[in-house]
Amino acid sequence: MKKLLILAGPTAVGKTDISINLAQKLNGEIISADSMQIYKHMDIGSAKVTKSEMQNIPHHLIDILEPNLSFDVSQYKILAENLINNITSEGKLPMLVGGTGLYINSLIYNYNFTDASTDLRYRNYLQNLASDKGKEYVHNLLKDIDIESYNKLYPNDLKRVIRALEVYKLTGKTISDFNKKNNIYDIPYKIYYFVLTMNREKLYDRINKRVDIMIEKGLIDEVKELKKMGFTSEMQSMKGIGYKEILYYLNGEISLNQAIYMIKKGSRNYAKRQLTWFRKDKRVNWIDKDKFSTDDEIADHICEKFNQSNNL
Repeated sequence: MKKLLILAGPTAVGKTDISINLAQKLNGEIISADSMQIYKHMDIGSAKVTKSEMQNIPHHLIDILEPNLSFDVSQYKILAENLINNITSEGKLPMLVGGTGLYINSLIYNYNFTDASTDLRYRNYLQNLASDKGKEYVHNLLKDIDIESYNKLYPNDLKRVIRALEVYKLTGKTISDFNKKNNIYDIPYKIYYFVLTMNREKLYDRINKRVDIMIEKGLIDEVKELKKMGFTSEMQSMKGIGYKEILYYLNGEISLNQAIYMIKKGSRNYAKRQLTWFRKDKRVNWIDKDKFSTDDEIADHICEKFNQSNNL
């Protein structure tokens, strides 16, 4: 059975340095599980790993898409599965690293994204409804038909909310029922799942400081350039935290201070949602960064856990 090491955690917790350290120790290659780092030209706002930071460790699924193109989890699953097969065949360890829980789950749960067909007319109706009455209104439609998805999804995750409603309309079954039919362990991988965490206030402080650093590094100029290239707020990529707020500022809708405040608040809220997501999987090994002095100690600890599990 193929091995798959996962290193996840909330935004700004420090996954990049530890993942590269791990890859060096375990002869690994990194597959990004980040929904923003797939886009080209979007480096600062996505905290994309730089070439020098990679330290010659191969990184995959970064800079693969122009920002005007849409991308969904089913596409991610196909690309990631092919990479896992290729990396394994070369005698290396595939490492899934990132904070997009849905991307991770597409590989470690036996989700089937093709069981139900599509109803474009109904989908467009729901999208128009969200524009007219708000995302919360459409999200609330789930409450009576699929309470599990209602509780799991957030109003801002409109694409998945609409898909859940669409599946129910087409089949009379909830999307949760489709996923329950599949055994979560009926997957072709032996999973080694680690999630980084730390004191909440420390994490929030790291998030706030990282946003300030992004501004200093030129986030405003990055978004200006994206805007000049024709990328608009209607595009999936430009709705990412950091990009939509700076667009508001550039369009004269809010002040720069308001934009920075909104990025920090949005990032903190996102981190909270990420931690809630990861807690749902009982296979997770939690790594509390506050209990270690250095990132190297954390990498050694994960290596030890990995080797112990590997020998079972």
